[in-house]
Amino acid sequence: MADNFGPIYEVTHSVDREVAADFDVWLAQHVEEMLELPGITQARTYTANEDEQGRSRRVTLYYFDSDSDLDAYLEGPAAAMRQSSEDLFAGKFDVVRRILHETAVIDDTLTPAESCLNCGTALTGQYCGECGQRARSRLISIWELIQEAFGDLLELDSRLWRTLIPLAIRPGRLTRDYLKGRRARFMPPFRTYLVLSIVFFLVVFFDPREEFGIFFDPEEDVPEVTNEGRGIAEEIRGEVLQELADDGVLSANQAATTLPDGTRITDDENPRSDGEDSADEDDNGEINISIDSDDSTTSGSCDDIETNDFPPWLSARLTPERMKAACERIVADEGKTFLGKLLDSVPAALIALLPIMALVLKMLYPLSKRYYVEHVLFVVHYHAFFFLILTLDTLFLRFASLLSLPDSVSAITTLAVSIYIMVYLFKSMRLVYGQGRLISFAKYLVLVVAYLVGLVLVLAVTGILAAFSI
Repeated sequence: MADNFGPIYEVTHSVDREVAADFDVWLAQHVEEMLELPGITQARTYTANEDEQGRSRRVTLYYFDSDSDLDAYLEGPAAAMRQSSEDLFAGKFDVVRRILHETAVIDDTLTPAESCLNCGTALTGQYCGECGQRARSRLISIWELIQEAFGDLLELDSRLWRTLIPLAIRPGRLTRDYLKGRRARFMPPFRTYLVLSIVFFLVVFFDPREEFGIFFDPEEDVPEVTNEGRGIAEEIRGEVLQELADDGVLSANQAATTLPDGTRITDDENPRSDGEDSADEDDNGEINISIDSDDSTTSGSCDDIETNDFPPWLSARLTPERMKAACERIVADEGKTFLGKLLDSVPAALIALLPIMALVLKMLYPLSKRYYVEHVLFVVHYHAFFFLILTLDTLFLRFASLLSLPDSVSAITTLAVSIYIMVYLFKSMRLVYGQGRLISFAKYLVLVVAYLVGLVLVLAVTGILAAFSI
């Protein structure tokens, strides 16, 4: 059972920062004037998060006894009250007004409406100040259900663009603002990194024909052989046979009779020997060229693996027998399974690179008085930028391919992106750590070398793990 109380008139002001202090003084006086009007029982003012333009926000709730009292106010003194703010702060604020109705649950078996239904904290507005849950409990729509499922991951709101734009074009700006406490307007750093890395690997490595091949017509993948194509194939076949004849693999007669003149082989001469290239006749008298191979080469290459130069702790685990078994599994399918395992492990390998590079930065800036986690934040933002710029570059290259743009366009774009990635790192270091160009450049060179070494080591470990997990 529920009782309805009087309406709440909510007024939200978004004020420019330079007049925020004066506006607060005016607002306090304005609230006092409002409370002197008939029908208003109380008023509460709250400070909300900054809006998209970085302006201060003030939310004031006016509690009326009844709807008729609110109507009397809106039809009477409301216009004059609004004009007073316009006279003082014209063009320096925006205002949003709406009417709310508060509902209190008086059933003894339920939590009172004045307390949060989630954590029980006393409510002072539409949302709980402790856990953030909305004050009123209601059924949600399907769209809201979808937003709850994916909103936390993708953050499809204004914070997405306020994060990606400075991340792409303002080196170090995002890290510096975050360290200064300006965080609510941006996506969380690790969430940004994870989302951009997922998008990057989907764009670069995802092949819909391979993953969803059942939905594609297999005949589309089979190219039609034209008469011109057949002629070229016959010409190439003839050249190969002629070369075999010149090398003594076939007799001149055999090579000549298999050229595109239609003559068939009539003799039984076959100069091949075991283990060499061979040319055999089939039942129709045609020559079939095949290359005899056995497992001796593959087996020999895997047998040649030695672990004598490995450290004792590593050679005890990478024994010749285990190395040979892994080698044979890799060459069994020409490394396809190994490559797939390696690509699947690359995202985790790049995550493992984050704390290593942060440790290098910690050693490069021992007197900066920055915590290790601040260096981690710098590396996370730089890697997020790396994924973002490579994703954009990949999309542009594919778009250029569809439009059949000259190869020089793609080459220039790739070169420009490569240079920008390096310049971005240098400018980020200067902005975040605030040192001069010369010393920053010296530390930049050390960091680049550390990146190369760290990347090689991490990928080597990843390759070993992938090889032994086949």
